[in-house]
Amino acid sequence: MAESKLHPAGSPAQSARTRAAIYARVSTANNGQDPGMQTRELEEYCQRRGWELAGVYVDLGISGSKESRPGLDRLMTDAHRRRFDAVIVWRFDRFARSVSHLLKALETFRALGIDLVSLSENLDTPTPAGRMVFTVLGAVAELERSLIIVWVRAGIRNARAKGKRLGRPRAVLDPAKVATGRAHGQSWATISDERGIGAASLCCPCQNPPSNRGRKSLICRRRRTPPGP
Repeated sequence: MAESKLHPAGSPAQSARTRAAIYARVSTANNGQDPGMQTRELEEYCQRRGWELAGVYVDLGISGSKESRPGLDRLMTDAHRRRFDAVIVWRFDRFARSVSHLLKALETFRALGIDLVSLSENLDTPTPAGRMVFTVLGAVAELERSLIIVWVRAGIRNARAKGKRLGRPRAVLDPAKVATGRAHGQSWATISDERGIGAASLCCPCQNPPSNRGRKSLICRRRRTPPGP
């Protein structure tokens, strides 16, 4: 469940003020958790800094591990529409649980010229401390990606050492059954559906004589379509 409120722009005298959007999230809506505590403190923060409240985005009963949330999706859409200059959250974990998700959002905001402020952690991306956190998060995300590559490669080496075959299982093709189907008037598409084998792979072993099998198989693979009905 998500809530979103857009506040109309103020008078021309107020248009130069920073437009701020606040985002709040609670994991469970029926267990005593109320996003009102977050939004109230965030709105008070906007007032203290003299910022114009451009929108309130709330996700109710949605885990922070999900990168796609109704309220957050609307926030990112409005960010690309330049409807605000800053995003304020109560804590970073209310916005994103994973480093990669948070870093991705920070990079998007930086490209759009939008600041991200965490009230509880007292971090603001334009400040030196905020830039340091951004740099550290980027380094952590790069380390995470590198470790994933190392783990995947180690897993592949271990599987090969145990004699396991990697990749998609090879389809078993019985040329005699394919030839019987063709003799009874079945089309290549019908036989392909029945056997669960691509039409190009299906036709080559059956109708190519041994002397030309290699060359014609290559032609079939390039075409990716059977040579006839």
